[in-house]
Amino acid sequence: MAGHRVDRVSEDIRREIMAVIRELKDPRVQDKLLTVVRVEVSSDASFAKVYVSAMEGIETAKTAVKGLVSATGYIRRTVGQNLHLRKTPELKFIADDSIAHGMGIVKIMEDLHTEDAD
Repeated sequence: MAGHRVDRVSEDIRREIMAVIRELKDPRVQDKLLTVVRVEVSSDASFAKVYVSAMEGIETAKTAVKGLVSATGYIRRTVGQNLHLRKTPELKFIADDSIAHGMGIVKIMEDLHTEDAD
């Protein structure tokens, strides 16, 4: 599959998974500030790694991933129906702490800015 097609499919899958996550009733996923950071689709579009991050930290993301793994079939079916893909990739959910890491960097930058102002 051409590189630009993989990127487009990855972004489409990311967008659809975000929509499905908002609809899930699983308490491990529901009412959490989750985001899909990125989706890496294999070149033949048979597998996709979905990186999930939470504002509350990596432990919340790990708990949410357990809920997402149990709902993988539903998520995969919904994504396939909405995107009209010939073959919907198998989804593997991975907890990621990039949001918490980014918030830490922002806090450090704010601290440096306040030190410079003093």
